[in-house]
Amino acid sequence: MANSQIEWTDTTWNPVAGCSMVKSGCLNCYAMEMSRRLEAMGVEKYRGLLKKTNHKMIWNGIIREDKQALSLPYKWKKPHKKFVNSLSDLFHSGVSDNFIHQIWKVMEETPRHFYQILTKRPQRMADFVTKLNRVLPNVWLGTSVENQEVTDRIEHLRGAPAIVRFISFEPLIGSVGNINLNNIHWAIVGGESGSSARPIKEEWIDDIYDACRIYNTAFFFKQWGRWGKDNKKRSKKANGREYKGAVWNELPIAYNL
Repeated sequence: MANSQIEWTDTTWNPVAGCSMVKSGCLNCYAMEMSRRLEAMGVEKYRGLLKKTNHKMIWNGIIREDKQALSLPYKWKKPHKKFVNSLSDLFHSGVSDNFIHQIWKVMEETPRHFYQILTKRPQRMADFVTKLNRVLPNVWLGTSVENQEVTDRIEHLRGAPAIVRFISFEPLIGSVGNINLNNIHWAIVGGESGSSARPIKEEWIDDIYDACRIYNTAFFFKQWGRWGKDNKKRSKKANGREYKGAVWNELPIAYNL
């Protein structure tokens, strides 16, 4: 188990390694850099997952299913919020249905944990869980939305049977417009970090915050990232997490019960 510095979860669980890039939100993906570091440290499952393009290491599309990782949640006695595949995407086409079924079995048999699944491929996720016809109360389903170009992912997420549906608006690199958050229980918002980070604008956050108030969606502001409220570039720690004069750590009602 890896304790996480991600503000909205407790720990990460990565039974899948590798991914491929989709849309502009993947451009500065932190998981690519983390996989590069793990490979350099000699962690075998992350070997050979990246290729060099334009002086940058990016995903090459190789996917690895780590069957040994399936036993780990049974050993974790203390309940946690667990981000599933923080360094990959469970619903990537390279992950077999059989392996996803095995992961679902593990989550079902460890109900003390809350599992947070975040994907950029919500259509496959919705199709999978609909056919499964078994909603697990400890499994939260989410998708990433970085700008208006990919807001169609929200409709796929809305069609996925789940106790909690959530959206990660991170990295927020553009306006998402007038979004419908009906039956979306949680919204996470954050700017991009890293030396190549793209700016975030307060009015983009405002649109999401206002939608959360309209649809009774929990609002979690993760960070400004590399660019602050004043549109100046500095460390993400210096920019902090304060929005509208407060720190927003709201969680979905299902978790607070």
